[in-house]
Amino acid sequence: MAKQTENNVGIYMRLSQEDMREGESLSIENQKMLLTKFVRDKGWTLVSEYADDGYSGTDFNRPGVQKLLADAQSGKINIIVVKDLSRFGRNYIEVGRYVDYIFPMN
Repeated sequence: MAKQTENNVGIYMRLSQEDMREGESLSIENQKMLLTKFVRDKGWTLVSEYADDGYSGTDFNRPGVQKLLADAQSGKINIIVVKDLSRFGRNYIEVGRYVDYIFPMN
């Protein structure tokens, strides 16, 4: 019998000062609603929510990102869900490094 893997999810939301000009669609509350519904529809377990409100996506030294990474490394969560990759970070080379190398190791 195949091993059953628990899907313990952390959702991450970010809104920068620049994003606020884009309107309600990028709001933390809207991202949370969208991500929570996605996790629920998949039948996964929402373990933690992480948010950085007012932080630029060019720097990964954001409190929410640091907590998310620590929880992923400790095994508290094993799935990270974001609205789109620009919410995780605006430095696409660094985002790619996380997606391709760091997250698969955890």
